[in-house]
Amino acid sequence: MELTYENTSRFVDTPSGRIHINEAGPAGGEPLVLLHGSGPGATGWTNFSNNIPVFAEKYHVVAADMPGWGESDPVTWQQRNHPQAVADLLDALGIEQATLIGNSMGGGTTIRFGYEHPERVRRLITMGSSSGSSTLFGPAGLTEGLKILQRGYRDPSFAVMKELVDVMTYDSTFATDELIQGRADMVAAHPEHNRNFLDAVGKRAVVELDQAQVRTIQAPTLLFHGRDDRVVHFEHSLRLTSLIPDSRLVLINRCGHWLQIEHAAEFNRLVDEFITNN
Repeated sequence: MELTYENTSRFVDTPSGRIHINEAGPAGGEPLVLLHGSGPGATGWTNFSNNIPVFAEKYHVVAADMPGWGESDPVTWQQRNHPQAVADLLDALGIEQATLIGNSMGGGTTIRFGYEHPERVRRLITMGSSSGSSTLFGPAGLTEGLKILQRGYRDPSFAVMKELVDVMTYDSTFATDELIQGRADMVAAHPEHNRNFLDAVGKRAVVELDQAQVRTIQAPTLLFHGRDDRVVHFEHSLRLTSLIPDSRLVLINRCGHWLQIEHAAEFNRLVDEFITNN
């Protein structure tokens, strides 16, 4: 059966609110939890639709819309705690341990979950994640991509969303009208998410990392980054791999912030190999 958004979609009630997930694969398979980035209109499905069908052939895949995004409940920035939301979701699904795979903001949640809930983690995998600290070569302020991301929350028009999808990729052919319109539609359907995100700007990072705690992560960790990422500079993943003892970094040329979309086949293969061997 072909996997679609509709036939994998369901809601899960948790102490962190009602969380929407796309779930697929054998119930007894090893759990993979997929965590999306912070862009307007981002969901588990939009970030991972190229990966879910492949992973679901072997693994129990859960792609979550985090609280404040997608079809999940809204949260204010004071209420937002994505690592706890992941723990609550695992509890509600009866999952004791999982491999977490996170893109951008989801990567930050993955790393933080790794040191806040180490007993719940088998492996950590990130793509385009921030290290939570300043870097030598990246810009001191907002990157080009983050500026457009914030503009997308203020003006989620098709034109601005096209700019956003384009800056997320190295190859603009991935910025399809279908993808752009899907994200614009999701933003329009949930204006409360936009208001809550914009209210947090300048007050608190989406996911804050404790650098000393990052060093305590013991789980095998695989970091991916695009060499041409205009949203989060690849130096952040270099820093993370210097902090996490059992980690390795895959840096891919001709690749932007959405590595799992632009290089889906290679990403899917390397993730499977990493899980198999670790």
